[in-house]
Amino acid sequence: MKKFLLCLNRFHFRGAALFLSACVFAGIPACKKAPPAGGKPPRPVIVEQSVLGDSIEYIDEIGRCVAYERVMVRPQVSGLIVGIHFTDGADVKKGDLLFTIDSRPFQAKLDQVGAFLSQEKAKASFDLAQLARNQKLIERQVVSAQDLDSARSAEKSSQALMQAAQAALEQAKIDIDYCSIRSPIDGRAGKRLVDSGNIVTANTTNLLEIQRQDPIYAEFTIPENQLCKVRDFIARGTLSIVASMPELPDRARKGKLDFLDSGVKSDSGTVLLRAVLENSDRMFWPGQFVQVRIVLDTVKDSVLIPADAVQTGVDTPFVFVVGPEETASVRNIKTGQKQGDKIVVTEGLAAGETVVVFGQLGLSKGAKVKIVEKNPAAKP
Repeated sequence: MKKFLLCLNRFHFRGAALFLSACVFAGIPACKKAPPAGGKPPRPVIVEQSVLGDSIEYIDEIGRCVAYERVMVRPQVSGLIVGIHFTDGADVKKGDLLFTIDSRPFQAKLDQVGAFLSQEKAKASFDLAQLARNQKLIERQVVSAQDLDSARSAEKSSQALMQAAQAALEQAKIDIDYCSIRSPIDGRAGKRLVDSGNIVTANTTNLLEIQRQDPIYAEFTIPENQLCKVRDFIARGTLSIVASMPELPDRARKGKLDFLDSGVKSDSGTVLLRAVLENSDRMFWPGQFVQVRIVLDTVKDSVLIPADAVQTGVDTPFVFVVGPEETASVRNIKTGQKQGDKIVVTEGLAAGETVVVFGQLGLSKGAKVKIVEKNPAAKP
């Protein structure tokens, strides 16, 4: 009996082993796990609807800030600097005292010219009286006609000398006034170029540069092929200027175009333009580079989509449009200018259509998608 059971167990063991071996090597379907039913799983995407909004037509250029007024202060008389009445870098007003030149030599000259004027006045008074006497004596034939002519000549000469002395006196007063050098404009003082004790020369020595920073100019150029377009929008009255610093694009400031050069520069093929910007907070600085946007016009009811939705095709840009059954389709489009984080679509898309903003990688025509996030349609 024991031998029978042992043989039976051996038989079952060998049978099970043979069955498993057959499953492994023969590939019996019952030994494999069945694959899941269906095709590729839906791809997760983020979508947003195209919207209607206002857009702007513009030209972007690089410009440079220029002081609204700029003056190099020079003395109008020669002399010794005896006083400096400002701090380097300070804001100064028109008429503020900046430098003082030693006025003693000019005061001495003023006194001298004043004495000469008094002398000439006395002589002119005498010659006038002499002429009056000769006019009376000529009627009595006491003096000759030649004596009368001489008296008239002397009187006119005295009057001329008196006027010359008066002019010299006024000039001496002006020279004394020039000893007090004042600011000709409102602006910011630079670094002084002389110190007390320096001797300066009239109309030659540079003393100080002053630049007016509020308002401030932004100068920039456009290529000549844009000139006709810019002039057209200037004539329409829609053109405006927006300037910002490259490192602070969010702090853009609107300005007004106030100058268009009279010709095209032959060496560069560009035309110079200039805008005026308010600058009370000194955000812009003379000599600083700025990003200038020439806003030509505002376009109503433009179709706008996120710029991230646009993909680059072989011949034309395209977007993935999600249909009502959450199936992606490819739509070729034509784009206009960027409007912040959005872009204008001029052809190929209508307002209210749903486009894929993120998740385009691996997406193809007819693929199923799963919307994991839906951005609210932001205003342009």
